[in-house]
Amino acid sequence: MRVPAGFYQEHLRIDKPVTLVADGAVTIDGGGSGDIIEVVAPDVTIRGFVIRNTGIDLDRENAAIRVLAPRVTLESNVLQDILFGIDLRESPDSRIIANTIGGKRLDIARRGDGLRLWRADRAMIEGNRIHDGRDAILWYSSGVIVRGNTAHDCRYGLHLMFSDDVTITDNELTGNSVGVYLMYSTGVTLTGNRLLKNRGPSGYGIGLKETDRFTVRNNLIAGNRSGVYLDGSPFTNAQPGLFEANTLAYNDIGFTILPSSRGNEIVGNNFIDNIDQVAVAGRGSLDANRFWKGERGNFWSDYTGYDLNSDGIGDFVHESQTLFENLMDKRPALRLFLFSPAQQAIEFVGRAIPAVRPEPKFTDEVPLMRPLPLPTWSAEAAPSHAPVLVAGGTLLAIGVSTIALGYERRRSGNGSSPQMTLRGAA
Repeated sequence: MRVPAGFYQEHLRIDKPVTLVADGAVTIDGGGSGDIIEVVAPDVTIRGFVIRNTGIDLDRENAAIRVLAPRVTLESNVLQDILFGIDLRESPDSRIIANTIGGKRLDIARRGDGLRLWRADRAMIEGNRIHDGRDAILWYSSGVIVRGNTAHDCRYGLHLMFSDDVTITDNELTGNSVGVYLMYSTGVTLTGNRLLKNRGPSGYGIGLKETDRFTVRNNLIAGNRSGVYLDGSPFTNAQPGLFEANTLAYNDIGFTILPSSRGNEIVGNNFIDNIDQVAVAGRGSLDANRFWKGERGNFWSDYTGYDLNSDGIGDFVHESQTLFENLMDKRPALRLFLFSPAQQAIEFVGRAIPAVRPEPKFTDEVPLMRPLPLPTWSAEAAPSHAPVLVAGGTLLAIGVSTIALGYERRRSGNGSSPQMTLRGAA
C-alpha cells in the first residue's frame, strides 16, 4: 500500500499484515501526545516515512513506533522529536534497517530509549543512526545482529542486558557517555567497531560486567575516558575472555580492570599513548589475566626495550611499575597532578629508591616491537563523521608508523631500563 505525499496528524494502530510505503514526502505527526504507531499484527512493513512529535510521558513510554508482534520490518524511516523511538516487545525475527532516530531536546535523564528490544530474538539491527536519545538497549534478546549503526550524543550507544549470542560489528559509537556496555550476557562478539570519545560520567569505550564467553577483536578504541572497563568478566571459567588485535589509543586509561575479573587473554593489541595503559580498580592483582600467549604479547608505546635479533619481539619483558600510576590507581583524585612537577618528583623517587617501588601491575613477557595494522572499517557506516574519522585515522596511522619507525631505528641502540627484567629470567 502506497501512502501519498502529505502531512498527516494521526495515531495509527495496525492490526493486520500490511506493507506501507511512503510515496514521496510523507509525515505522520503525533501532535505531541501519546504513541504514534502501534503494530499488533505480524509481517508488517513500514518504509520511508517521517514520524515525529510523540508525547513526553516517561511513565507511559510514549514511542514513535511500538511493535507487539513478530517479523516486522521498519526501514528507511526518519523519527524526529520523539521520546522513545522504536520499541519492540516480543517481536522475534524483526528487521530494523537504515532508520534515523533523533530524540527530543531534553535533559538526558528525561529522555527515552532510541531503540529498545524486549525478547526480540534473531532481530537484525543494521545501518541505523541514533542520536540524542537515552540508550539503544537489548533486553533478553538472543541471536541479534547489530551491524553498521552509528550512535552519538546518547547515554549508552549500545547496552545489552541478559542478551546472549549477540554479534556487534562495524558500528560507530561516538560522543556518548558509554560506547558499548555488556551486562549479564553470554556469547557476545564485538568486531570492527569504532568506540570514540565516549567521555560521560562513566566514559567507557567498552564496558563488561559479569559477561561470559565474549570476544573483542579488531576494534578501534580511542579518546575515551577508559577504553575498556572489566568488572567480573568472564563470569565463569568456561572460556577465557579474549581481547585481540584491538587498538587502544589516546584514552585516559587503556584498560581498567577490577581484580574480580579473572581469566582474560589480552594478546596482540596496540596500546598507544594512553595516559595510563592499564589501571587496577580496587585492591588485588591482575595475576589471573594474561597479557601474552605463546610467543606473542602486545605492542606498548611506552616500551623502552630493544630487539637485538630482529624477531619482532622485545628482548626484555614489559612491566608497568611506575610509582605515580600505582598511587593514582588507589586514589584517582591524584590525576589532578598528571604532567605536573609533582608527578615527576614522585616518579624520580620511585626510580631512585627501590624500596618504595611498587610491584608490577602486569607483565608482558613477549612485547611486540611494532604495532599491528589499524582496524579497517566501511566509510559508508558513518556518513556524518566520515571526514573526521578519515582524518583521525590518518593521524593515528601516521603516529603508528612513526612509532614503528622509531623502534626500528633503535634496534641497534641500548634502550634498556633499570626497571626491566630480561625475558625468560622473570
